[in-house]
Amino acid sequence: MGRVPPAAGGQGTRGVLYGLAAYLMWGLFPLYWPLLAPAPATEILAHRIVWSLAFLLILLATRGGFRRVAALEARQRRLLGAASALIGFNWYCYIWGVTTGHVVETALGYFINPLVSVALGVVVLGERLSRGQKGALALASVAVVVLTLAHGRVPWLSLALAVSFALYALVKKRAGVGAIEALAVETSLLFFPALAYLAWRGHAGIGTFLHVSTREDLLLATCGVITALPLLCFGAAANRVTLSTLGLLQYLSPILQFACGVLVFHEPMAPARWAGFALVWAGLAVFTGDALGRARALGSKRGGAAFDSR
Repeated sequence: MGRVPPAAGGQGTRGVLYGLAAYLMWGLFPLYWPLLAPAPATEILAHRIVWSLAFLLILLATRGGFRRVAALEARQRRLLGAASALIGFNWYCYIWGVTTGHVVETALGYFINPLVSVALGVVVLGERLSRGQKGALALASVAVVVLTLAHGRVPWLSLALAVSFALYALVKKRAGVGAIEALAVETSLLFFPALAYLAWRGHAGIGTFLHVSTREDLLLATCGVITALPLLCFGAAANRVTLSTLGLLQYLSPILQFACGVLVFHEPMAPARWAGFALVWAGLAVFTGDALGRARALGSKRGGAAFDSR
């Protein structure tokens, strides 16, 4: 939960533009990861970790972030260790999904994610649900049942993405560490296993880096920038606009992912699948309307201050 001062004039406009840039890049990720073929998801994940840390170390050096990392408390380090495992799992699921023809299913995961965060608030933090939140969760639950019956299986990939990212957000919220510093610590914990895995693949002659083409090498090496750039834009947006605005902008990513899956990769959308997504979208509409209504009411009580929790 956090308080953001009302943005005015150019700051607010720039904040929205930064937010749009962040969610636009995240939404177009499904177009990038398949370009890294023939590298498997595990190798792409390892490269993402290694190159992300390299890029983040440069950012820390230019921003004086090493002092903030060194000053982290033991509790914060433990929480970031848990966050590291969660984000590694989330990245793997997402990369595997978009490189194996499950882009629509990954989009569903990020549509469900805000609702899973609400459920975690109840289970873990003991929060009480509003009537709108209860309705949204009910619609999402029915949607999962409909999609399960349509496919003959539970949409495990969507649920794995939604739950892992919601848990990741919860752990990060409790850690209270800056975005760049936190991600640097998280990737550093995964760095040596990732590097060892890449070294093993290279020694065994099955690695793609330096063995396929210069284009492939460059694409793998840019994983770090691709990972950190939207994060930087998101951080700039969070400092300039209200969290209510960011909450609305966040739906741009799964909408674009869904469009990529249907329009670019031509993944099948049977009527039952459309019905499941329609229920999720209805739940999100109820959830968003309820959140905006409560934010307006709270803002009026506090003299118009823009406030939201996520």
